[in-house]
Amino acid sequence: MSQTRRELKQAAKGLAFLSPWLIGFIVLTLIPVAMSAYFSLTDYSLLQKPAYIGLENYRELMTSQRPGMTGHGDAHFWTVVKNTCYYAAVALPGGIIISLLLALLLNLKVPGQALYRTIIFLPSLVPEVASAFIWMWMFNAKLGLINVALTWKFPLIGQVVHTAPGWLTDTRWAMPAMILMSFWGVGNTVIIFLAGLQDVPKELYEAAEIDGAGIAGRMRHVTLPMLSPVIFFNLIMAIIGTLQFFSIPQLMTQGNPAESTRFYTMYLRDNAFVFLKMGYASAMAWIQVLIILALTAIAFGTSRKWVHYQGK
Repeated sequence: MSQTRRELKQAAKGLAFLSPWLIGFIVLTLIPVAMSAYFSLTDYSLLQKPAYIGLENYRELMTSQRPGMTGHGDAHFWTVVKNTCYYAAVALPGGIIISLLLALLLNLKVPGQALYRTIIFLPSLVPEVASAFIWMWMFNAKLGLINVALTWKFPLIGQVVHTAPGWLTDTRWAMPAMILMSFWGVGNTVIIFLAGLQDVPKELYEAAEIDGAGIAGRMRHVTLPMLSPVIFFNLIMAIIGTLQFFSIPQLMTQGNPAESTRFYTMYLRDNAFVFLKMGYASAMAWIQVLIILALTAIAFGTSRKWVHYQGK
């Protein structure tokens, strides 16, 4: 009996220590998630009580008219879906590849290695608001550093281009500008890759060299398999991040020009707090969650074929 009381006291002490986190999780996460699920089934304008309408919000989203079509539905929904998919399809693999290449370079034993690592990592420490304003000036069509460099008359080769892109004011270049800027903050991913590279046993490289493997062979048969868990982790984080891209385009373009940089989360926010369609926005949020979960599940499902863990 005394043993049972002692166990109960220990359990009570454990719950007491956990209680701040449990209260925070319930109040700040679990309850809002449950309310969002309920609001997605209602017509709720924030100014009146929510009216239950079942799956009507989801039905309206799924029957939204695509660009160039006529009919009932939300004309903007597929535009933001297309923009988000375009951005994710280029920025996600591009960011991982660039991060891996930078990590490989920073892993080389060269003079000034610590300085190079610091330079690569520093941009990821810059607040997003500051980054947005820096790149707004960089992308300025007339005075921006990028266009000045592109139109500068270099000796022997002359101008790189005769007509510089409009970047944030041109529908053809606005999305490439967003993608280009996304590579600015890859420092965190580079550091994770660099840590993974330093954990690769040197004996494997030595064995590969003895077997006659060159640089490409060591990369294919040693580096990439040993880095596959790190690549997998960065892939999952990139899926979540790219599909929730919001603050940079909101600060830089507000979705302009002509909605070419209007992303899913931006439109979700507009429905909730500008158009006061909280129920509709909640349905959009749940669809976004389901898409992220589906892509994450696919990544986990395929990981057995290409992710290799040491000792397995």
